[in-house]
Amino acid sequence: MSSYIDRIKRAALLKVDLYEEVEADEGAMMQAMGVVILSSIAGGIGSVYQFGFTGILVGSISALISWFVWAYTVYFIGVKVLPEPQTEATPGQLLRTLGFASAPGLIRILGIIQGLGNIIAFIASVWMLIAMVIAVRQALDYKGTLRAVVVCIIGWILYWLAALIIFALFGQPS
Repeated sequence: MSSYIDRIKRAALLKVDLYEEVEADEGAMMQAMGVVILSSIAGGIGSVYQFGFTGILVGSISALISWFVWAYTVYFIGVKVLPEPQTEATPGQLLRTLGFASAPGLIRILGIIQGLGNIIAFIASVWMLIAMVIAVRQALDYKGTLRAVVVCIIGWILYWLAALIIFALFGQPS
């Protein structure tokens, strides 16, 4: 358990070696999923004044689905559309690194302090975005950060376009 907590801390501190470590550790998939779940629960607790207690459950399920969709979107863009010559990755490597990239989201639990919710959510979002760029750079073996940023931006645009289409077809979640 202490090595798991250590991994979460190192992920939140944006330690590049952690992202390389979990990329290579096929046994870290459940740990990565655990980080996603813990981060989404923290976000749900932090936003309980806005969304109530059902937000915790809905947020956790949504976070897991989003994690899979995001990882496969980034995999496709990064490996098939914008690879570098040395790029070699599997969807599992992206699932593991991106799962740990949600570690900064644990601070969202502080949103339970009234008046801080939006500020904490913003800080957590920016911090997680930076972690995702590092995770993508490491998982896809990019030499620089710019390509990882571009992959994340394109992935983000496609992700939200898909969400908008789904919402248009099936209605917004209540």
